[in-house]
Amino acid sequence: MNKKYIGLGCLGAVVLVAAVLFFWVKGTYNGMVVARENGKEAFSQIDIILKRNFDELNRLDNNLQFQAAATGKVLKDVIDARARATSITIDPSNCTPEQMKAWNQAQGDFTQALGRLMVADENYPELKFDEAFQDVRDAISGAANRLAEARRKYNEQAKVYNVKIQTFPNNIMAGMFGFQQMYYYEAPAGTEENTTDFKHETEYKI
Repeated sequence: MNKKYIGLGCLGAVVLVAAVLFFWVKGTYNGMVVARENGKEAFSQIDIILKRNFDELNRLDNNLQFQAAATGKVLKDVIDARARATSITIDPSNCTPEQMKAWNQAQGDFTQALGRLMVADENYPELKFDEAFQDVRDAISGAANRLAEARRKYNEQAKVYNVKIQTFPNNIMAGMFGFQQMYYYEAPAGTEENTTDFKHETEYKI
């Protein structure tokens, strides 16, 4: 009889341990998935704002290029930079450091080219009276703070995710299920410090 109870006790202990292990694995796995998806969602917000800026340039394409050769050259530079930026797409949860660096650099090049275009009215006063130019500049200027905030939130979410998959014992499960590190947004050298006063009264910074 004692052996029977001992056997049942051992079986119960095994079942209990298995149940605890199952729920731990389930909770840990789901937690890493949620953290990864939060990071991807935060990154998508950056992409949305950038695409809006890209689309704003379409309003200028046929407007500025005929006004002055120099201004047209500046616009062409921005459009070329936009083409390079849109040619690079990444999944932040499944990319290499080199891919993230290339994406960061392309976005930085676009930002710098855009900044030169947005102050073109300093050299071409007639643009001060160009409604399309002013509308686009206002839209892009308004997006600057939202873009900086979106980048900050992405880095925060990426950090939460990275800590979750790199701490023990989560790192064991992360390796088993293929969870990879998310790399942070880092402004290319010279971009973060570059500020442009679009309206000559507020600072523009990306």
